[in-house]
Amino acid sequence: MVSPNRQPFAPNRILIICHEEGGRIVAELNLVEAVNAAMREEMERDSRVMILGEDVGRAGGVFRATEGLQKLFGEDRVVDTPLSESGIVGTAIGLAAFGMRPIAEIQFMGFIYPAFDQIISHAGRMRNRTRGRFSVPLVVRTPYGGGIHAPEHHSESTEAIFAHTPGIKVVIPSNPYDAKGLLIAAIRDPDPVIFLEPARIYRSIKGEVPEGDYTVPIGKATVAREGESVTLIAWGAMLHVALEAIEALTDEGIDVELIDLRTISPLDSDTIIESVKKTGRVVVVHEAPKTCGLGAEIIALINEKAFLNLSAPPGRVTGFDTIIPLPKGEHLYLPTPERIISAVRQVMEY
Repeated sequence: MVSPNRQPFAPNRILIICHEEGGRIVAELNLVEAVNAAMREEMERDSRVMILGEDVGRAGGVFRATEGLQKLFGEDRVVDTPLSESGIVGTAIGLAAFGMRPIAEIQFMGFIYPAFDQIISHAGRMRNRTRGRFSVPLVVRTPYGGGIHAPEHHSESTEAIFAHTPGIKVVIPSNPYDAKGLLIAAIRDPDPVIFLEPARIYRSIKGEVPEGDYTVPIGKATVAREGESVTLIAWGAMLHVALEAIEALTDEGIDVELIDLRTISPLDSDTIIESVKKTGRVVVVHEAPKTCGLGAEIIALINEKAFLNLSAPPGRVTGFDTIIPLPKGEHLYLPTPERIISAVRQVMEY
């Protein structure tokens, strides 16, 4: 069922499946469409919400996440900027500090480094610097991660840099439902949020997404699959690699509990510790390099709060401490189901 008065999705898209559930329209969307829907609905709800970035207007963004929004809301609210990441984020900080709710798009995470000073030195510090007089309700959206056969700087997974930075929240959805709910929550948050969208699953994963207002809480993980034998922790595209591994592990009689972090800063330590205390074993999966990656922090947290509950040393399946290879070598770098299966077997056999 489609509402006769409004389009539930971005313009120029094909409506594949749509039904009504509990009085609310629900549709099958991919992650890009869910992100687009979140921005459109928040722009309709709140005139302070605006978008700025390279090619976000007429072109609809490099992945078409902002497609149709400039036509709906005009060039003053969906602003095509010069090629200057520092300028995009710096402008967005000023807009946010004086009452707007800007969404700044960076085309790829590997392009975000010119804006690093603005994010770290200003966005993350503004509330503290002004003793609460100003806040920066800013969202910086960017696709991240490998698996799309892209050239250099297009497959970065450096989320740990931002998780290490006080004053910044870091959100990473793994599915369309969470993408919409988390992005709406991020837009409404009073502080800056880095919103990382896993490019690898932009269009390969579909799920039911309700039309209209709902949020997914920032800072709360979810148990994507309950189990008793071992805890597997992942986020973003790696959640789906973990699910592939779980299929084989289930055939071996290993009952895996899978945690989707959804937010890496602030980290939901309660959900992690509760699961590890139940299973006694844990493996963390991320595609970022191993050294100083988030897996190390998660394992340190487990050692501090659940060490006596462990039946085996925690395991890690990660990328390597090198620049992610160009397309032909990607498969040698990214975590695979086979590597996850091997790590889980090791902690089970300890």
